[in-house]
Amino acid sequence: MASALLRDWLDKPNTGRGVSLATDDGGWDHRDYGRLASAARRTAGALIEAGVRPGDVVCVVLPTDFTCVETYFGVWAAGATVCLVTPPLFQDGDDYVAHVAAILRQARPVLTIASDDLAPLAARAMADAGLDGEPWAPRQAEDEAEVQPAGELAILQFTSGSSGEPRGVMVTWENLEANCELIARTAGFRDGDEVATWLPLYHDMGLIGCFITPISLQCDLKLMRPDHFIRDPARWIRCFATATHTAAPPFAYAYCARRVKPEQLEGVDLSGWRMALIGAEPIDPHSLEVFAELLEPFGFHREAFNPAYGMAETTLLVTMDHVWRRPLAVRPDPASLAFGEPVRILEQHELGAQSKGAKSGWIVGCGTPEEDVPVRILDDDGNELAEGLLGEIVVGGASACPGYYAGAEGKSTRFADGPGGRSGSVGRGRLVLTGDAGFFHEGRLFVLGRMGDSIKVRGRSVYVEDLEARIAEVTRLGKGRITVTAVPGAGRKGLALFAETNDDAWAGDVREMLRRRVGEDVEVTIIVGTGLIQRTSSGKPRRRFMWEQFRDGRLPNARLASE
Repeated sequence: MASALLRDWLDKPNTGRGVSLATDDGGWDHRDYGRLASAARRTAGALIEAGVRPGDVVCVVLPTDFTCVETYFGVWAAGATVCLVTPPLFQDGDDYVAHVAAILRQARPVLTIASDDLAPLAARAMADAGLDGEPWAPRQAEDEAEVQPAGELAILQFTSGSSGEPRGVMVTWENLEANCELIARTAGFRDGDEVATWLPLYHDMGLIGCFITPISLQCDLKLMRPDHFIRDPARWIRCFATATHTAAPPFAYAYCARRVKPEQLEGVDLSGWRMALIGAEPIDPHSLEVFAELLEPFGFHREAFNPAYGMAETTLLVTMDHVWRRPLAVRPDPASLAFGEPVRILEQHELGAQSKGAKSGWIVGCGTPEEDVPVRILDDDGNELAEGLLGEIVVGGASACPGYYAGAEGKSTRFADGPGGRSGSVGRGRLVLTGDAGFFHEGRLFVLGRMGDSIKVRGRSVYVEDLEARIAEVTRLGKGRITVTAVPGAGRKGLALFAETNDDAWAGDVREMLRRRVGEDVEVTIIVGTGLIQRTSSGKPRRRFMWEQFRDGRLPNARLASE
């Protein structure tokens, strides 16, 4: 049974290894796996006493600490499905309560666990979601419970929406086992390896890649909170005097290069750092190079960079450049970025000195697919495209999740049944149509980003429908006269706004609003005119088609709004 492979350590803990939790004073608090397993099983006993049964959904609203670790695996030991909910970060109380309530409304948990400080917000969210009772404070029974049989789902992983309704990805035990095995294999995990991470546990890369996988293998784990990293990024880097593996989005490597001074790393030997995964956002080579130049004097190898591609709907990992080689960066011709057409590569190089300053227009390859996680590129009609042609990335294999919970439907990302494999020879199975644009070049997958309905900002999906509603307020135009699309590009994130009007006096206010919502690094193009918005027979805007028409000069009544 797949769940046994992920929960086996609860019965057979290695007391010689464990989790070291970062403390606020700069130190570490260590607990071995024997102590953690005992606490998790006592937590399971308390959960069972509270009525939790195998297959039930339990929502967990806890900060990253040992109580969270013990509670997480306590839920699993009780045979239930875990749904980790983010603690409040930058949202105000009302926005946070609305977000959590949307999750609870779908998840319908039998229990919502919250720490004392988060219980008031969790209680408000429960009431808004129509759930009876109060949040359950983490606790442990006197005796350790036996590990219970598990239900079908291991995790309910809610996608990170903006103000839109979040959707829970159903991750089965089989999905999770397959993906953890893929991560361990492609990352080159060896017995005795150590992982260091600051990633939040409610996000799939932090939860599955840097928490569940190393703990299920009983690796030593150094676990920091995100605020520890933001305050002192050098602390994370110093972990790699002993740690060998980590993962982080591109902005984290650039942040380290800006904030960390060489004197903070004096005496640290980083030559044993074998894997630094990069994912969750489009990867620009400049961020990697400035990080490598900072750490090269301390033994860091550029070959340790492992650019990767993945998403919650595929459990996590899809591809990773796990060969010991420098990442490959390419600069496609923007004029060639049309679906079904060849991508013209203007320049390419391996990561090195020439990568410095190579931000705009450059993207980094994210590795080659493994046989058990087939990846294909399809055109708009569902036909498979050859290497070098741009299309939608479609993923199959055992990591492809069965769908969204409670009948929720995706926007850009969809699920389907169909043939797997780039050659079509893998048989039939579940497919994830990712909503991401990409192509293969020299056998590696290159990802341009979302195709039309959302844009990734700091690892979170911001949906264009939410932006359209806000723009309608700012411009006083009706929603039907506004369409926003994410624009696939190389090494950048872009949004195009089409507005059915010849008046653009509002353009400056909209640009300022969008900068606040999606960041300064997102390129915003505002197009005004008449007859711009084209729709499908069902009334949905043809977002990407409109952008391609404008880019190719086929919208005669369109013009760019004034700056």
